[in-house]
Amino acid sequence: MQLYVDSANLKDIKHATSLGFVSGVTTNPSLLAKEDPSLDIKELILDIHKSVGGHVSVEVVSTDTDGMLREADEILSWFPEATIKIPFIPAGLTAVAALSKQNIPTNVTLCFTAIQGLIAANAGATYVSIFLGRLDDIGTDGIQAIEDATEIWDVHQLDAQIIAASLRHPMHVLACAQAGAHIATVPYKVLMQCLNHPLTDKGLEAFLADAKKMQAQKG
Repeated sequence: MQLYVDSANLKDIKHATSLGFVSGVTTNPSLLAKEDPSLDIKELILDIHKSVGGHVSVEVVSTDTDGMLREADEILSWFPEATIKIPFIPAGLTAVAALSKQNIPTNVTLCFTAIQGLIAANAGATYVSIFLGRLDDIGTDGIQAIEDATEIWDVHQLDAQIIAASLRHPMHVLACAQAGAHIATVPYKVLMQCLNHPLTDKGLEAFLADAKKMQAQKG
């Protein structure tokens, strides 16, 4: 399972990608709105792409097909490598189908069920983002949606990749990997939590102390 960072904070993205295990970035209007309003969004997204050197999803904000396609053309005019992120609504599916015919990669977002993911895949989506944390927030089993989707993908050998999104904690990351998601897009804070374990810290402290003792004995 590949790991993406779900963020629009350039400092966090640079740090995460410098560690060598992040292969993409997903953004959305809510994440971008958290950043300095004086920033040029185009420049920020291009800087994000330079940092990660891989997948970057950029979301449209229109709710009609023609508007989405115009936005996609605009985004691609200044960022040809972009994956166009489109919400799972009827107009969005039509836009995905049109972009698919042009071999333009799309990421269908705001999917909450395996059936929605299946529909998006049939429309020609390159990626299908299933939001599990928000399902958990309303008392539904978000991981089950990922498991249902991966079972369908295994049976039918669908080409679209499943992105597990809206992850809240490291156990979500583990469960998505176990369920067979192709990609997990993870908030920076959660990625950093995944790196930490008290026994790792304790073990390293002991190793360094013993190494220091050996050096002192040699001296």
